[in-house]
Amino acid sequence: TKIPSKTMISRPVLRVTSHATRAATRAFSVATADPSDTLKFPEALNYNVSKTITGPDTCKEVGLDNLGINNASTVYKNLTFEELFEHEKANGEGVIAKAEYGDTFTVDTGKFTGRSPKDKWIVQNVGSESDKNMWWGDVNQPITPEIFDDLYDTAINHMNSKEKLYVADVYCGANKATRRKVRFVHEMAWQQHFVTNMFIRPEVGDEITGDVDFTVINACSETNKKWKEHNLNSEVAVAFNIEKKVAVILGTWYGGENKKGIFSLMNYWLPMNGIMPMHCSANVGKDGDTALFFGLSGTGKTTLSADPERALIGDDEHGWDDDGVFNFEGGCYAKTIDLSEQTEPEIYRAITQNAMLENVAIKEDNVPDYFDTSKTQNGRVSYPIFHIPGYHESQQAGHPKNVIFLTCDAYGVLPPVSKLTSGQALYQFVSGYTSKVAGTERGITEPTATFSACFGAAFLTLHPTRYAELLQEKLEKHNSNAYLVNTGWTGGGNGVGQRMSIKDTRACISAILDGSINNSEFETDDIFGFAMPKTLGTVDPNVLNPRNAWSDKDAYDVSAKKLSDMFKENFKKYTDAENDYSKYGPL
Repeated sequence: TKIPSKTMISRPVLRVTSHATRAATRAFSVATADPSDTLKFPEALNYNVSKTITGPDTCKEVGLDNLGINNASTVYKNLTFEELFEHEKANGEGVIAKAEYGDTFTVDTGKFTGRSPKDKWIVQNVGSESDKNMWWGDVNQPITPEIFDDLYDTAINHMNSKEKLYVADVYCGANKATRRKVRFVHEMAWQQHFVTNMFIRPEVGDEITGDVDFTVINACSETNKKWKEHNLNSEVAVAFNIEKKVAVILGTWYGGENKKGIFSLMNYWLPMNGIMPMHCSANVGKDGDTALFFGLSGTGKTTLSADPERALIGDDEHGWDDDGVFNFEGGCYAKTIDLSEQTEPEIYRAITQNAMLENVAIKEDNVPDYFDTSKTQNGRVSYPIFHIPGYHESQQAGHPKNVIFLTCDAYGVLPPVSKLTSGQALYQFVSGYTSKVAGTERGITEPTATFSACFGAAFLTLHPTRYAELLQEKLEKHNSNAYLVNTGWTGGGNGVGQRMSIKDTRACISAILDGSINNSEFETDDIFGFAMPKTLGTVDPNVLNPRNAWSDKDAYDVSAKKLSDMFKENFKKYTDAENDYSKYGPL
């Protein structure tokens, strides 16, 4: 892309426009957002630190010149929700969906409707701290500093071809003692909208000043045309240089790349200081009892952590430090496939102004159709957490009383609920077993067993046992209970048995959270060693022991042995002379 000459651009004198006066000076005319939405979510008014910077010294004023970006004459920084909505409409960046609870901006991210894990790269700065600590391999693929510099130059040249840019300075982490300051540089308003929804928004008096901890330059509409020369996998690149504290995104419009890139970095930074980063949801009860829910797509993590009797801390990314649990984010990023008010009322009602839909089918009358997956089964909505009624405002709580691992076992072998020792918790955490069910990935039409270390292998930057040891240490130090809950099949595998009823699953979760499960008598699973309750409220005792739920006991034994062997085979890659936790696994 040709970089415009500075002499060709006529710029006005530098000026910084506050939110209060911008309406009179905005260069384009747009419709005003519905004021009823502001009244519906008064928390949106707290995010009011926006600035519009114009003039010959714009980039220097914002600090973009330090990155090599020096050509933009206008920078929109930390726009309010209302302003973002207006910019999106004026720029024609998508369409306005007539969602039942309010107009919601909708974007289409093209052919990339999910992350591109094969295009994620980490610079291997030989001899550096990251080089020594990184879990190099398929998840964290190394590239040379020289290749990164090429990618960086491509991104910078692209940004220097833009007259206007969007900059968002946000926080990652609700604990002010350990939070990180992150800057995003975008070329479109909807991308700033996404990170505004997903990260913690600075408020008046808490604005980000000084140097940030990391910068992401998202040049999504530019590609890496030298990818073959670089020996990369495609023209898409999501590349991180930890030592230089900067990342670039090329060729993919998918919003989740912004979010998960920073999560990967939190997975690198925090364990160095004894803080446990976690891919989980979290809520807290009225008595201050915190619960964590680990689980991959299709296990029920979002559904089961959304409890009207408990306050939501967050739905996806958290940390566990010496003070307790804290959310990394300021919003939620939920799947919309088959969404209805009956099945997911809180998510359904959260889709209104401030929220943003991604890759959701829109009918002729502009009403979103969550059952139309012709574009993708990974349709999403991002929204600020205050869209959830009764959310936990501080987004921090005490040490967890209960830690719940959710799995969707397609073999019908695992019990609906079992209590784990800290060693078993470590083993299950590293294993990260579930079944990929239809809708979680392209091409998956029936359940398929899978293992994802720490219930989020794609985002780990250190070896999985580093996180597992930290988890075991915290479980033991804070006397936290650990449980495995199977939301998958009972009475047989897929095609023979039936899916665990949501009623029974909720009964198991409730018994864990209210402590009544501790009144049960337990028996030990012969193969996996789990402690299974013999009785638990209204749950059929035959369901509690999975072997009893099968009419063909011999068939159960075969399936249990098969799954046991899969666990053992998977765990071999995490076992060496210094770290052998296989004794906590199946016999």
